[in-house]
Amino acid sequence: GKGMSIHQKIAEIESEIARTQKNKATMGHICLLKARMAKMKRELIDASTKASGGGGEGFDVSKSGDARVGLIGFPSVGKSTLLTKLTGVYSEAADYEFTTLTCIPGVIKYKGAKIQLLDLPGIIEGAKDGKGRGKQVIGVARTCSLIMIVLDAMKPMTHKRIIERELEGFGIRLNKKPAPIFIKRKDKGGVSVNASVNMTKLDEETVKSICHEYKLANADIVFNCDGDEDDLIDAIEGNRIYIPCIYVLNKIDQITIEELDILDKVPNYVPICAFHEWNLDELIDKMWSYLDLIRIYTKPKGQIPDYTAPVVIPRTKSSIEEFCNRIHKQIMKQFKYGLVWGVSVKHNPQKVGRDHILLDEDVVQIVKKIKQELTKGKLQIQSQKKKKK
Repeated sequence: GKGMSIHQKIAEIESEIARTQKNKATMGHICLLKARMAKMKRELIDASTKASGGGGEGFDVSKSGDARVGLIGFPSVGKSTLLTKLTGVYSEAADYEFTTLTCIPGVIKYKGAKIQLLDLPGIIEGAKDGKGRGKQVIGVARTCSLIMIVLDAMKPMTHKRIIERELEGFGIRLNKKPAPIFIKRKDKGGVSVNASVNMTKLDEETVKSICHEYKLANADIVFNCDGDEDDLIDAIEGNRIYIPCIYVLNKIDQITIEELDILDKVPNYVPICAFHEWNLDELIDKMWSYLDLIRIYTKPKGQIPDYTAPVVIPRTKSSIEEFCNRIHKQIMKQFKYGLVWGVSVKHNPQKVGRDHILLDEDVVQIVKKIKQELTKGKLQIQSQKKKKK
């Protein structure tokens, strides 16, 4: 069918890239092939993000908790053992809402946060060829706050490369930040290329031919990094998702200490043995730090703060306003000011506005406008409306 043909086309381009010797002369050709391939993959990504929400045999997992961690790995690397042990050690008895799914989320409680653990099955086996429910799984993977790739200590590297390639193919970038390449589309004037750094990987001609492949006829492109063709294609596509990733090396009871020392030097790695429950605490700690969450305690007026149920928010979205919206969308309408105790303020408590940035374990009391102030605001709005008329 039609789906298959996209996959065949992608496979053909992949093999052509592999066959082509990489040198100055073929550079432009390879870049164009990569751009063509990215355009085809976009169709797959669009299909997967639609599939993950929709019906059918949908792989729809309601997002609960403060963060979502996806586990990916080949069959028999011990993913399910790991899930069972983690949810067993760190969770209260989870009441699974059994759905018709192969995906049962486990929930772990850690530092007052609820973290949803998802086993993402079937990504590796044939997801790229549109077989199985790979597509929906990828849609769910793109909503994770962290991905853990579970590897078998006996053959880690081959698995690692295959899984990374799958995820990359679906627009997921692991442990990367978006390259600072800025594209400003315009009505006329062709493509202009500017760089604030010395460009060693791309020349202007190649940049222009990639733009041409994308029918980007008029644009100003600014490189604030020495980017390559993949970075440029990511910037043009604009649908990439950047997710932190931890490589979990399981079954370390089966390798030698020397081998473990070598693997220990690889960044983003945590060696464990799920079966013997070795080093799971380091894994959970690392998971917490990669999720980059902070805990904010709420304080009702005249009471002591509730330290048992923090509001958990990403460190990157930690203004008072974002904190309020995490609790309830209506709060900001009545917001007068916040009172904050903690590291983010000089005085305890300190009066703050909606833009104040909170830090881990701050205590917050929200002071609301009283009825008169609210109605006064409404009356002003009404009188302004009358004037307009």
